[in-house]
Amino acid sequence: MPKRIIPIVVVALLVLALLGYWLFHRGDDSSQIVLQGNVDLRQVELPFNDSERIAEVLVEEGTAVKAGQVLARLDKGRLLPRVAQAEARVAAQREALRKLQNGARPEEKAQARAALAAAQAEAVNATSQLQRLRSINDESKGRAISPQDLEAAVAAARMSEAQAESQRKALDLTLAGPRVEEIDQAKAQLDAAEADLALLKRQLADADLVAPTDGVIRNRLMEPGELATPQRPVFALAITTPKWIRAYLSEMELSRVALGAPARVTMDSAPNDPLTGKVGFISSTAEFTPKTVQTEELRTSLVYEVRVFVDDPQDRLRLGMPATVTITPETAK
Repeated sequence: MPKRIIPIVVVALLVLALLGYWLFHRGDDSSQIVLQGNVDLRQVELPFNDSERIAEVLVEEGTAVKAGQVLARLDKGRLLPRVAQAEARVAAQREALRKLQNGARPEEKAQARAALAAAQAEAVNATSQLQRLRSINDESKGRAISPQDLEAAVAAARMSEAQAESQRKALDLTLAGPRVEEIDQAKAQLDAAEADLALLKRQLADADLVAPTDGVIRNRLMEPGELATPQRPVFALAITTPKWIRAYLSEMELSRVALGAPARVTMDSAPNDPLTGKVGFISSTAEFTPKTVQTEELRTSLVYEVRVFVDDPQDRLRLGMPATVTITPETAK
């Protein structure tokens, strides 16, 4: 009789064990995909655009900075005089152009008219003198006036007429104003001077190294007194938004995950305080497992990169930190 009861008890115990297992695990979502990954974010290197000695470095490693914040400055001792010189050159060229555009002043026009009147009066006087000498020469039949005096009077009359004509042309030019070509040339020279000034002002602005976006200074690579060049970064800036977890899916899991699928991210330091996120990128090409493995089977397995973008308002995630990602495929959008 006891021998018959033993199998029944064993079966009953197995049934109870299976029932307990089912009751205990019935709330689990076996369709969830659990991946192991690392925190990733973008990083930029910040060099100066010009070559000069560094005057100031204003932030330390680990400092949170805002877009537009000045991080370091170059020595401006040689650049400021060049800017002042270019500003003076622009001002002078602007006044030269304005002078051409305004034309002659009323006083200059009056001066040109007076010069013409004087030259005309001189020409009339010289002509009268020549006529008088000729009249005397004709009456005396060449005895009262020498040929040399008569020739000198003719030359003086011609010279006076030429001077009067020259003053008449000068008055015409004064009244007409500068040529269009001269104004255009002055405009071009002003444009060139302004372009030089704009370039120097850009170099002056570039002497302040500013943060292009919000982030955290990861590395401070140069110090005051060192020679900065466009090839040598001064800082490495980590862009803290967005952050994502870089993980890898097997081919069997790939068909179960879609873009936009919600995910939960947990860290070893806070397993009970997960962060929310969603799948934002799935690689279209396969690659070998990017980690050190021990078996030949794993070395030859192909996986697909996936990025889970995370909401981290408290900045809890750090670059390279390991994290566990749990994806729920059935609610993927």
